[in-house]
Amino acid sequence: MTPELTALTLAGLLQIGQFCAYSLTSIQQVGVKKAAGPRDQHIQLTGTAGRLQRAMNNHFEGLILFTIAVLVVTLSNQSTPFTATCAYAYLIARIVYIPAYVFGWAPWRSAIWAVGLLATLLMLLAAIL
Repeated sequence: MTPELTALTLAGLLQIGQFCAYSLTSIQQVGVKKAAGPRDQHIQLTGTAGRLQRAMNNHFEGLILFTIAVLVVTLSNQSTPFTATCAYAYLIARIVYIPAYVFGWAPWRSAIWAVGLLATLLMLLAAIL
């Protein structure tokens, strides 16, 4: 497995971990009955549960682009130490982004997010150039 695919696999596991953290905190906030209900009405989460939900959703968005970058690099057989470094930079940024979002580390949260996006962009550019 290439380093990029390893980073993608770990990013997928991170997403599952984020989902679990968000689920547990949201259940604590709204209760089991409401969380397990049909959700005919939108449940507005606040505090830590809301922040974990938004951080998780943000990772879904970034993970789409990162997955494209990893597939392009891997399927075109262009894995290099540079693209591997970018892949792990993305992963580390996404890990650090969670507490940055939960604890409101402004403006660092945005800077950490930008590192992940830049790493993805550089992987795509490395593959196409």
